[in-house]
Amino acid sequence: MNLERFYDYCLAKKGVTEHFPFDEKTLVFKVGQKMFALSSLQQWEQQQPAVNLKCNPERAQELRAEYESIVPGYHMSKVHWNTVYINQELDDAMVRDLIDHSYELVYGSLSKKIKAEMEVL
Repeated sequence: MNLERFYDYCLAKKGVTEHFPFDEKTLVFKVGQKMFALSSLQQWEQQQPAVNLKCNPERAQELRAEYESIVPGYHMSKVHWNTVYINQELDDAMVRDLIDHSYELVYGSLSKKIKAEMEVL
């Protein structure tokens, strides 16, 4: 997966916006003003891409045990976030599945009011 595919895949989801809240190098994708994916553009440039994704705590533990390229979230809650190293052992379909899971967790936590507002846009 390259940066353009990652970017397009995340941004194509309903209600998603992109931000740089921390610095000009950390791309953050949000749904309903809540983060579901963040990645360092500098790591992509250095051919060492990684993305932090939200994850169900039980699934997070299982994934970390099964894959070396999935570790506790860097600078995030280690219970709810994983850092996923791209272009190592995981194929693009698996990365998309993990992005989907993160998005669905965050979208599912949004209030009915916020979801309704997103439907209007």
